[in-house]
Amino acid sequence: MRLALFASGGGSNAEAILRAIKSGTLPAEAAVVISNKATAGALKRAERHGVPTVVLDPRCYKGMDGQYASRLAQVLGEHGADFIALAGYLRKIPSSIVEQYRNRIVNVHPSLLPAFGGGGFYGRRVHEAVIEHGVRWTGVTIHIVDEAYDTGPIVLQEPVPVMQGDAPEDLAARVLAVEHRLYPHALALFAKGRVHIEGRRVRIDLRG
Repeated sequence: MRLALFASGGGSNAEAILRAIKSGTLPAEAAVVISNKATAGALKRAERHGVPTVVLDPRCYKGMDGQYASRLAQVLGEHGADFIALAGYLRKIPSSIVEQYRNRIVNVHPSLLPAFGGGGFYGRRVHEAVIEHGVRWTGVTIHIVDEAYDTGPIVLQEPVPVMQGDAPEDLAARVLAVEHRLYPHALALFAKGRVHIEGRRVRIDLRG
């Protein structure tokens, strides 16, 4: 599996994935790290791991499914990427790329989808909403990316407790620790051919 990582921010999930590759627990190659922001910390993390980086800002192109999608497909092809992991990427993936990489694009979301998902729900906003709604459990979801926000088939989920008196920062730290462990594990399942997608259901081969 040649993995393209997409990130818009600091890139702690990208770092967790790159470390898993380096340690051998994720049998994959990091093909490229792509960001929509030249200042993204994920780019510096990639450089430290010797992974090529590319900055592609959709705002610099005419139409998401026009010039930008074509350029993105070109970059992915040039780097031989056959799988995409969104790691804190805050831009929608063009529908033509979703189709080209159908069931080979995954994302991590800081809640138990379908709760607290969809457009506008990312990062701190999710944790604020969780606390405001008074729920007892939140968590982490690894899901397939489709044409809408946070609606693709769910691959893995793990619950995280919401503690009395939690501030968004407290909850975010607890959730992020799970993300850093669960995301590389999910990618390893794909790399080993143990994930089977049947409509909206995802079956994990438990062998090994």
